[in-house]
Amino acid sequence: QVQLIESGGGLVQAGGSLRISCAASGRTFSWYIMGWFRQAPGNERDFVASITWSGTSTYYADSVKGRFTISRDNAKNTVYLQMSSLKPEDTAVYYCAVNPTNNLYAKKGAYDVWGQGTQVTVSS
Repeated sequence: QVQLIESGGGLVQAGGSLRISCAASGRTFSWYIMGWFRQAPGNERDFVASITWSGTSTYYADSVKGRFTISRDNAKNTVYLQMSSLKPEDTAVYYCAVNPTNNLYAKKGAYDVWGQGTQVTVSS
């Protein structure tokens, strides 16, 4: 059974940067596409970014394109989300998840294992 543990969330001022991490265990991490999602209070959980097993291809939601960067270190079984030029509307709980399909652009329903989330709060 795979487990995902997110870390690195916190409070940051608008315009600032933050890097959050997701450590995986229990499954061969390097085989899978990984994704980041976020959920603000009262909202659905929305896609943020995804990355192929090799890290050579990435995909971003329009709302974060050019500001966020997803990356992974398969030797450490960890995926990262570097967030820059943060805005108050980026405030949410951020979740990482495993996508067992071959589709980098797969929707939320394709992801089958989720972490517990890490809170990111951006103050204005």
